[in-house]
Amino acid sequence: MRLTTKGRYAVTAMLDLAIHADRGPISLADISQRQEISLSYLEQLFAKLRKNALVSSVRGPGGGYKLQRASEAIFIAEIIDAVNESVDTTKCKGAGDCQGGETCLTHYLWEDLSEQIHGFLQNISLADLVARNEIKRIAEIQDRKQTLAGEGVDLKALADRQIPATTL
Repeated sequence: MRLTTKGRYAVTAMLDLAIHADRGPISLADISQRQEISLSYLEQLFAKLRKNALVSSVRGPGGGYKLQRASEAIFIAEIIDAVNESVDTTKCKGAGDCQGGETCLTHYLWEDLSEQIHGFLQNISLADLVARNEIKRIAEIQDRKQTLAGEGVDLKALADRQIPATTL
């Protein structure tokens, strides 16, 4: 399956936004820090997400981004589609020229699988992911790390001493 960094990062950033939606607009700098995604890359992704009406921006002090719709109404496939990403399991990227310019024997099998994966992702909302306990736990750890970093704690030094994030 081919889902590049662009699609994965877009979903990750949108999930971060959904998790922190109760805090008001979220800055891309905060998402960048928590998810370790470059700020310039997030800016490119969010331009596409905004163009596709998945997020809206708030200018000024305390500004940032917020979800355009409720997290229950934003589905993972929409996010991937918004950043011009596709879920494609074919060798030929869907062109049908997999074997010396001709369609290979298994082309339609992989094409069907791609459609099944897209359909699966069309049925998973951001709210579904936010509700998962393991995602809540990971988000809490990320928030603790961000708070500690803001207080000047050297997280790399803690990691070097093998202090687990769960004890922070």
